[in-house]
Amino acid sequence: MAITATVNFSLVLFDLSYIPWRDFYLRNIPQVISLYDPVKGIQPHRETDGYLATVKALEEQVSQTGLQSPQAAAKLEELRRLSTEIIETNPFAGANKSGTLEKIKNRMRDHLSEKSAKTAFARFWSQPYLSQKSWNQEIAFFNRRIKPLIATNYYRQIGENSEPIDWFGLIDLPFSLLFGAELLARSFFIKRRHPEFSWLEAILWRWYNFLFLIPFWRSLRIIPVLIRLDRAKIIKLQLLRTQVHRGIVSNFAEELTEIVVVRVINQVQLSIKRGELTRWLSPKETFRHYIDINDVNEVEALSTILLQTIIYQVFPQIQPEIIAILKHNINAALKQSPLYRNLLVLPGVDQMQAQFSEQIATQIATNLYQAIVNAAEDPTSAKLSSQLIQRFTESLSSEMQKKHVISEIQALLFDFLEEIKINYVQRLSQEDFEQIIEQTRKMKIPTTIQSTAIVPKPRNE
Repeated sequence: MAITATVNFSLVLFDLSYIPWRDFYLRNIPQVISLYDPVKGIQPHRETDGYLATVKALEEQVSQTGLQSPQAAAKLEELRRLSTEIIETNPFAGANKSGTLEKIKNRMRDHLSEKSAKTAFARFWSQPYLSQKSWNQEIAFFNRRIKPLIATNYYRQIGENSEPIDWFGLIDLPFSLLFGAELLARSFFIKRRHPEFSWLEAILWRWYNFLFLIPFWRSLRIIPVLIRLDRAKIIKLQLLRTQVHRGIVSNFAEELTEIVVVRVINQVQLSIKRGELTRWLSPKETFRHYIDINDVNEVEALSTILLQTIIYQVFPQIQPEIIAILKHNINAALKQSPLYRNLLVLPGVDQMQAQFSEQIATQIATNLYQAIVNAAEDPTSAKLSSQLIQRFTESLSSEMQKKHVISEIQALLFDFLEEIKINYVQRLSQEDFEQIIEQTRKMKIPTTIQSTAIVPKPRNE
């Protein structure tokens, strides 16, 4: 079906390009014109076709009776009249080929060095001019430079719906029926495989196949054609899909990030304007609208767990390192003493100093650890520490709530947030999100390689 879809889309492209490229087909593949003109409702234009027929009749008359015969003069008179009518009525306008008429007029004016196209045609189709310039030479010029342009004109029939006649739908109908039957068959199998799906969901599973059924926007059939060719392994669209996804994600991420950042900053600024900063700093619970779901002070509980972990688990494990640091500092202090440097000349002093430093460092670390444990386990010490923290918080909050302080803080915070919003969002919009996505992709590559490397090879049994 991928090949069938490609053939159908090729016909669609040919149909869409036929009118713009009709002149090319007329010059190079005239057989296509005779076959496809009826499909588009195209007929020879009576005026321009009659004009060329008159020129052909003139050629035959000249070959029979000569250029100076009365019959040839009558044909020339008729051509002068028809030339004037074509210039005045512009029969090329119906085919949207007025530019072709202008090209004909320009070529004739240039050939006869005349400013008026009517005068140029009237002079060209005259016995004196053709006799003077050579009949064979001038008619050869017309057949080579003018006739092909006139021959490109056509008349396209108009239907009762006021639109140009186009029978391509009849050519496209068998393909539409074929793809419609395929869509129904696939929907039936999808419905059987997924009974929880509705018929609409089963049909929309391959929504892109609907583009084969609609009689308009046929150029969109490139989407299902590419998908089918990719699934048939005829072409590879992995790179294209990656680029499309990357473009969508980068644009979406940029806009979403800007919206989130600006919205958060606006909410904080609005809270500051409403005076919520004062309520945040207030020690009174009546000003705080906070919902407690478990009657537990989570901050206090977390602090207690962290403190106990440090005291009873972490500190004993790092005690040797603490002793080593203390010993090093004691040795360094002793070596800076002049008295100690003088005593080093005595035998055994160096060894005694090492033992002394070891004992002092161990004693300091042990006493420090014991003091911390006693302070943590002593309820009086814990109570005093809690009172100190509470008093510090109340004093700080009280001083911060003074009118001149809180007003200044609110103004500074509001301006600071505004500066962040302007500068950060501006830099955010200038940042290349595609580079960020590329960096993210590169970060995933080692993980993919590692996952591939640990897959065991199958053993040959």
